[in-house]
Amino acid sequence: MVMQKPRISLDETDLRLLAALQRDAHLTAEALGEELNLSASQAGRRRQRLEKSGAIHGYTARLDPEGLGLAVQAFIQVSLESHGPEQAQGFARLIATRPEVVSAWTLTGEADYLLRAYTTDLRALHRLIHEVLLSHATVARVQSQIVMDQLKADAALPL
Repeated sequence: MVMQKPRISLDETDLRLLAALQRDAHLTAEALGEELNLSASQAGRRRQRLEKSGAIHGYTARLDPEGLGLAVQAFIQVSLESHGPEQAQGFARLIATRPEVVSAWTLTGEADYLLRAYTTDLRALHRLIHEVLLSHATVARVQSQIVMDQLKADAALPL
């Protein structure tokens, strides 16, 4: 059974601070304080508390995949032949070594995993599917969908 993390206690000001940081992670304590009607030191302390509590995991830059030569985005469903802990751990280790796979989820339903991958072209996606995924001992089936267009960009969490 999967244990849920305890919910982090947040007040309205915390939620507003998190929303502001989701819009712009570069906000200084001064800018946060101004937006939240707090002093810069109060805003900075709140941010540090949210970082320590795990509400904020880190800060990243959003990159342009196509501008960096990653022209193909795909979602790949993977079904394993058997479902023991060794098979799951082996597959997880494989996925962790593949830079093309930018995120992975375990699922309920027909497929066991959903992978999101970026590759330079269709040939690279073909190699990922046929030479890496399907050649793994526990993989029974792979189904891929190539993204034609993204209608909504990855969004901020709904706070």
